[in-house]
Amino acid sequence: MRKPKALVSWSSGKDSAFAVHEMRKQDNIEIVGLLSTVTETHERVAMHGVRVALLKRQAEELGLPLYQVAIPSPCPNQTYERRMAEAIERAQRAQVTHIVFGDLFLEDVRRYRETMLAQTGIQPLFPLWQRPTRELAQAMITSGLKAVITCVDPQQLSPSFAGMYYDATFLANLPGGVDPCGERGEFHTFVCAGPMLRHPIEIDIGETVERDGFIFADVLPKFPA
Repeated sequence: MRKPKALVSWSSGKDSAFAVHEMRKQDNIEIVGLLSTVTETHERVAMHGVRVALLKRQAEELGLPLYQVAIPSPCPNQTYERRMAEAIERAQRAQVTHIVFGDLFLEDVRRYRETMLAQTGIQPLFPLWQRPTRELAQAMITSGLKAVITCVDPQQLSPSFAGMYYDATFLANLPGGVDPCGERGEFHTFVCAGPMLRHPIEIDIGETVERDGFIFADVLPKFPA
């Protein structure tokens, strides 16, 4: 009997990466691809600011095809929903029955995703849902996951954290009130190694810039194609 097929809502960061890891351990659903929103103008992952070249490297090391959903920047919600609906229709035609999300505890985000999929027949899965984030952060690091902080919201966290690695030192230096997994948008990450990847992705950390009110550390492929 064939396993149900699932796409992963892929941000390039630690939560979606660890969601893949957890789903593969369960081994009851076949992950058949990554679904990522990418800005048309900058060719980067929305919010995380990660270059498409690195997104493609992740897909290669995961052994999964990458499906990009192009969106403008900034992106009106109506446009986002229309383009995601088109992507979901394509997934339906490919007999995808589930989409995996790396959400942790924000109820409004979960409800939004459930509402978006309610009429499609595709079921959302939340393998990390409501795991205590301090414990989850430690589990990620212990697993061998390696990630760099690509984006910081300076209203919630000092810009000096941009470009740091997501490790025990990073967690120890987080101010009180900042979620250890950045679930409230305090920071975003790019995963460059871990049990979900076949091989580590070699990177360099470029300059740090301010854009649209956020602080971005530019992550570069160490060996550009």
